[in-house]
Amino acid sequence: MSKNFSDAELEAYLDEMLPVGAMSQLEAVLREDPDTLHRLAELAARRDAGVHTLGSIWRRHRVSCPNRETLGSYLLGVLPDEEAEYLEFHLQTIGCRYCQANLADLQQRQQESNDSRTARRQRYFQSSAGYLGMAEGR
Repeated sequence: MSKNFSDAELEAYLDEMLPVGAMSQLEAVLREDPDTLHRLAELAARRDAGVHTLGSIWRRHRVSCPNRETLGSYLLGVLPDEEAEYLEFHLQTIGCRYCQANLADLQQRQQESNDSRTARRQRYFQSSAGYLGMAEGR
């Protein structure tokens, strides 16, 4: 189980940006390998002291992550092809859990919206069904 994790991977772990499988693997290594745990503690202390690399700032502020509006456009299928391809790469290949969670939330809200729209239409129909029958009987 001993895998050498790079500083970038350890920082991504601190930011919860590793894919789920890599997070689990690193957590197992941290339980068994005091050297890796020490390196992780040093990286966290350095970050807390204000020492940052351009890459860590990029990751922490999620510069490569799209905003929710762009994710919503992706969900609706109205993004230009190049942007949609980037988002698919970002979501599937990079495995950004932050964006995956945002997309899942938007999908859930869209489904709830569709469900409530269907229920609202059904209530309108039920409330006006009696009136339709009376109008036909005249």
